[in-house]
Amino acid sequence: MKILSKTASRGSASKNSEASALKKKAFKAESKRLLDLMINSIYTHQEIFLRELISNASDAIDKLCFRSLTDENVGMERGDFFIRITGDKEAKTLTISDNGIGMTAEEMESNLGVIAKSGSLAFKKDLDAAEKDKANIDVIGQFGVGFYSAFMVASKVTVVSRAYGQETANRWESEGADGYTITPCEKETVGTDVILTMKPDTDDDCYSVYLMPWKIQELVKKYSDYVRWPIRTDVETTEKYETGEVDEAGIQKMGVRTVTKEEVVNSMIPIWQRSKKEASDADCIAFYKEKFKDTEDPVSVIRVNAEGTVSYRCMLFVPAKAPYDYYTRDYVPGLRLYSNGVMIMEKCPDLLPECFRFVRGIVDSPDLSLNISREMLQHDRQLKLISMNLEKKIKGELSRLMECDREKYEKFFNVFGTQLKYGIIGDYGMKRDLLTDLLLYRSAEKEKLISLREYVDAMPESQKYIYYAAAETPERAAKLPQTEQVRAKGFDILCFSTDADEFVAEILGTYAEKKFCNVCSQDLGLESDEEKAAADKTDEEYKPLTDFVKETLGDAVANVKISRKLKNYAVCLSVEGGITLEMERYFHAMPGADPNAMRAQRVLELNLDHPAVKALDAARQNDPERAAVMAKVLFAQAQLVSGITPDDPAEYGELVCKLF
Repeated sequence: MKILSKTASRGSASKNSEASALKKKAFKAESKRLLDLMINSIYTHQEIFLRELISNASDAIDKLCFRSLTDENVGMERGDFFIRITGDKEAKTLTISDNGIGMTAEEMESNLGVIAKSGSLAFKKDLDAAEKDKANIDVIGQFGVGFYSAFMVASKVTVVSRAYGQETANRWESEGADGYTITPCEKETVGTDVILTMKPDTDDDCYSVYLMPWKIQELVKKYSDYVRWPIRTDVETTEKYETGEVDEAGIQKMGVRTVTKEEVVNSMIPIWQRSKKEASDADCIAFYKEKFKDTEDPVSVIRVNAEGTVSYRCMLFVPAKAPYDYYTRDYVPGLRLYSNGVMIMEKCPDLLPECFRFVRGIVDSPDLSLNISREMLQHDRQLKLISMNLEKKIKGELSRLMECDREKYEKFFNVFGTQLKYGIIGDYGMKRDLLTDLLLYRSAEKEKLISLREYVDAMPESQKYIYYAAAETPERAAKLPQTEQVRAKGFDILCFSTDADEFVAEILGTYAEKKFCNVCSQDLGLESDEEKAAADKTDEEYKPLTDFVKETLGDAVANVKISRKLKNYAVCLSVEGGITLEMERYFHAMPGADPNAMRAQRVLELNLDHPAVKALDAARQNDPERAAVMAKVLFAQAQLVSGITPDDPAEYGELVCKLF
């Protein structure tokens, strides 16, 4: 949007021209509204202004540095360039200075008086058109609006700039939407000074904080730590000094004073842009601990340098432990997003699939489409490509760990395994192919964690199903009475112990063409036709017993059967239908859950070979009242063994006492 001057021309040095230059040039009505919008609406964080002004300074240096490659008259080498930030508490001004290419009066008019016109973007396009090597010249600016973020904190903005090749400088000054002035001035060196006169503090906003050395350092580290040029500012430190006095023992007394020194406060070269020779794994680990405030070494470091349709570099870390709030709604996942070393987002969740939300790290790409404030991404194909590529990289690294460093992988899985399981459950199983081979379960037989592939590879030829038992802990799952028949056949059992495990089995259905089978199911596929026929005959023979127990227990059970699983235990619970006991426990633990909803259909199984069941059958025929008490006690016992508290523990205690 072009800003029209009220003056006819500034081409001559006439008095009339000088007088015209001093006149305040008004923004168009549209420009006023746009400027107001940018000051008050575009940026979500006030502190972003410093990032934007530093980026502008960096771009200015890039331009002069590029010119120095072909123009020996520049007389500056790469090490001569810098950015300086100075806070003046008394004058209440913040100055961002650079020794870059500077601006002429015409360029001030064009770049500062025309909102959304980017000189950096034009420079970048010129480089592209000339097919220049941009490896070390990759400007940051794109939209031409970052400069105006200064008005979020400043009541007046002054720009003093001397362009390369010019003997005189110019001063651009504005107090906001009312307009600006451009006047000639003096400046000893080439470059630009942006001087912000800070707004007065209010009850809601403290603008003076941006003049504090510690705050300047904090913002530089947060947003501009990897700008390629050194950023200098005052750093306050304390030092001891001799006071000139001595104590009673004749020892010199020491005092402490604050000393201010100008230092470079940014790192400049990001570690993710260094080769493995320049940045070892130890360097990467140290970087991770510092940036992400973790005391433990990460399980793995993943480095990516991609070029092609979308170019990016990234460094990812798989943590060894979860943050304290990881499994809460307060936790915000995502990778830090940089563009040419400038931080755009603290956490960008769209770069990671939900199943890998535990991964931490940094992505730096010049190719992503950013919104005008450069605080958010626009969802485009480049973003999706990076996300898909990172997904493959993370999966590959976890697979490598499982194969080559099992101890380290198991340490990781004990912390984040549940996250992988929920990743399979989520989105209706869309990620199951990605995640299934990363799962581990405790083997009842081997008493260690094994993968589904390892379980299937060890299966005897006669085994039809992948058997699992679910309980609150792997140890309890391995000892369930329902496991006896399976283990008697020499078949291993996977011990499920998290809320997600059975849901994962439901989503997967099969693995390597083997179906999952809960040991609490009715048909475990272990009986021959002859054994089934014999069992059916037994069921018919003891139907009076099962009918009696069912009548006694009423709606507490869906059915009562003679067990084909039990060897040593008197009773156990199995289920009919799709809802298991562990699923029921999960649903009932949810806030506001209805205890009568989502209930498993319990089946009480009786072991005819057990003395307690024999005594129950005998009492049924001789003392039905006592038999009813025995039936209720055995049912409560089956509940306890399955990890279920009886509905009325007091009644259970009384029933036990009645048997003595």
